[in-house]
Amino acid sequence: MVQIKFETLVLATIFLAFHCTNASDVLDLTQEQFNSAIQQHDTILVKFFAPWCGHCKRLAPEYESAAAKLKNNDPPIPLAKVDCTTDEGKEVCSQYGVSGYPTLKIFKNGEFSSEYNGPRQADGIVKYMRSKVGPASRLFTDKSSLESVIEKATDVIILGIFEKDGSSDMQTSFMKSADKLRENVYFAHVFQNDVEDVYKIDRLAKLDEQIRLNSNNVLVIRPKISMNKFESNIVDYSGSGDLTEFIRSNYHGLVGHRTQENMGDFKPPMIVAFYDVDYVKNPKGTNYWRNRILKVAQNYKDSMSFAVSNAQQFAGELEEFGAEPPRDRDATPVVTARNEKGEKYKMEDKFSVENLEKFVEDFRAGKLEPFLKSEPLPENNDNANVKTAVAKNIQDLVINNDKDVLIEFYAPWCGHCKNLAPTYEDLGQAMKDEPNVLVVKMDATANDVPSEFTVHGFPTIYWYPKSKVAQKYEGGRDLQNFIDYIAEHSTEELVGYDRKGQKKSKEEL
Repeated sequence: MVQIKFETLVLATIFLAFHCTNASDVLDLTQEQFNSAIQQHDTILVKFFAPWCGHCKRLAPEYESAAAKLKNNDPPIPLAKVDCTTDEGKEVCSQYGVSGYPTLKIFKNGEFSSEYNGPRQADGIVKYMRSKVGPASRLFTDKSSLESVIEKATDVIILGIFEKDGSSDMQTSFMKSADKLRENVYFAHVFQNDVEDVYKIDRLAKLDEQIRLNSNNVLVIRPKISMNKFESNIVDYSGSGDLTEFIRSNYHGLVGHRTQENMGDFKPPMIVAFYDVDYVKNPKGTNYWRNRILKVAQNYKDSMSFAVSNAQQFAGELEEFGAEPPRDRDATPVVTARNEKGEKYKMEDKFSVENLEKFVEDFRAGKLEPFLKSEPLPENNDNANVKTAVAKNIQDLVINNDKDVLIEFYAPWCGHCKNLAPTYEDLGQAMKDEPNVLVVKMDATANDVPSEFTVHGFPTIYWYPKSKVAQKYEGGRDLQNFIDYIAEHSTEELVGYDRKGQKKSKEEL
């Protein structure tokens, strides 16, 4: 009897251990559960995914591992997931603008806080999410420490000056903005009860008296290295309008220092000057050219963005404009422009304030010819089952064509693209007698991709019907998968296939 009980106990222990080991620490949320989940947790990371997505499958074990570690964090940071392909998940995915998989978003106190831009490995996820909890703004309790930080700063500081009770709407907005922008922006705050002489700090003493008399202020303080005569080095938030947007729009000033890390902050229409931008080793040379650009930028502050970038660090981007980075440290800047359509322009004249002014005016007036990165026009394209698009012919072949088009954007070095190539050729053969359908391919590494399409990986495939609304193809990669998709989505029924992708009989043809 004892032996039987012992064996039963062992089996039960193994059973429980197995189920505990395989129990997921990731919360699986439906539409009904989603709102309550994000409201009951101070900070929660949510993964929006599709079960068939390869990147999602690779992320899954790392995400599970991170969830197991973060559930024991102090405070715990739950990780959740939403399946965007189910009826229970589609609505919430649509609500938060999920357009690709996996998409990760951080929610705080029941509200969307920020996109997750961190690593995709377990340890990296843990470290990144731990950095998202705790104070987003540093509290200073004495004047000398704050003054030292301001004087030594090499980047912008967002400073909040508040009354002690912490009840002001501005302080609440400040803390929310700090939480949203904490990844890239340094926030600090003081209470006037603790630091009564805060406005005696050298950089703040010259502020307008009316500003200093306010009981609550938020200041954008630019570092000394970027001070110039064309703009104020401290910008005061008036209290009207969204504070987060105010910080974003004033952070970089008239001519921002655009880097690989912050390049997403700069939106077209945009002018960028590339040269030896280096505030550590070459601050004098950096500001020499920047001051000349500022002279022009001050006239267009409400209509376009201006920035300076290190030419060597952005050599790849310069190549997209048909330019090379200057080899000489003292070389004049290479100036480029980009409009809202993604069209690219390069200033051909040697840099001077006058030439820059003319370039900007011509750019605004639409007088410039855009630069187009393109392979030569393909030969014998008319007879090819799979047509080749290049930047020089894609408007006629795809964009302005009166046919439905399936187009693959590929890279010559991409293994998945090489594996797909024979199937894609077979698809071209299958569609060669269809008068209203084209099968097209384009090397996206050697040609500019039109703004109608977004390409972040290879291969990327789009269905571009006569309606001219691009739809990303997310189906299978077998020949019949493609045929079924085209048969179902074609504007006019195919000649050789029915709507289900089945070959028509001779009687039906």
